[in-house]
Amino acid sequence: MLIKVINPNTSVPMTEAIERSARAVAGEKVHAVTASMGPASIESHYDEALAAPGVLAEIGDADGYVIACFGDPGLDAAREVSDGPVVGMAEAAMRAASYLGRGFSVVTTVDRSRGRTWDLAERYGVARFCRGVHACGIRVLDLDRDPDALATITAACRKALARDESDAIVLGCAGMTHLVADLSAEIGAPVVDGVQAATLAVQSLLAMGLRTGDRGEFAAPPPKPYRGLLHGFAR
Repeated sequence: MLIKVINPNTSVPMTEAIERSARAVAGEKVHAVTASMGPASIESHYDEALAAPGVLAEIGDADGYVIACFGDPGLDAAREVSDGPVVGMAEAAMRAASYLGRGFSVVTTVDRSRGRTWDLAERYGVARFCRGVHACGIRVLDLDRDPDALATITAACRKALARDESDAIVLGCAGMTHLVADLSAEIGAPVVDGVQAATLAVQSLLAMGLRTGDRGEFAAPPPKPYRGLLHGFAR
């Protein structure tokens, strides 16, 4: 079994942290990769759109896949072209958190990410469990550079738990994956990391011999030519 965890941005240090986190729960069957094209970090709809080709370029040589960005960029398209299961980290984290109590709060990076997070909660059918989405105000690439990142995110988590009366926290960025243990210890409540949740979801699907159904919408896309920079994506 090989699970490929795809970092849709081009930050190698973030990929290394993602791999450590995923291997902590699934061992050596995990291999994390950095997108070969796309933005340095994903903090906008524009970034998400331009990250999708880098995600799709990594599909095809593993048994299952994790998309390690909280916007789950390229998820539906990846499911169309993959022979194995594909799980997005936001999808997995929010569904896992719904098992842990009456409601959860999401703590993400920048304020402009909040609307997208609410959209995903609605899409994944967990909006009634999501009691709030809060931004800590730290840019994605500063999560492992800012010496005050842990303290800032801890304060945001505590505020979210109190304001929303929620039972768990979902971390809304793959760049927070290295902080999950410290945060859980600090706030005294369950903290869900989507990298780990998605990795274990893929592992479980593979163990059960399951993959995305391909009888309808998620059948392989019809072949056609692509032009320009996307020429190599023709099927």
